[in-house]
Amino acid sequence: MATGFENQAIGIYELDSFCACFVAMDAATKAADVKVQGIERNRLKSGACVKLRGSVSNVKAAMEAALAAAAPISKIVAHTIIAAPAADTETAITMTINK
Repeated sequence: MATGFENQAIGIYELDSFCACFVAMDAATKAADVKVQGIERNRLKSGACVKLRGSVSNVKAAMEAALAAAAPISKIVAHTIIAAPAADTETAITMTINK
């Protein structure tokens, strides 16, 4: 399980294509100093949800790159940035890794 992400911003995006998630993740990690906390494949469809961690500015830059890379090849289902996740939110985020 991924640990060590406390006090870091989180960027979360969901795409309808698992393959496109990797294309977007590659673009994100090349664009900014972020780490991938996890990727969860959707159980009912072919897409996935990716969680990126780092400083607010790095997560923002990474998310912009990820979404720009994904847009031509996949439907962007949802995306958000949480600048400072609460402790209970961190617990829930960690619980979903590898589920």
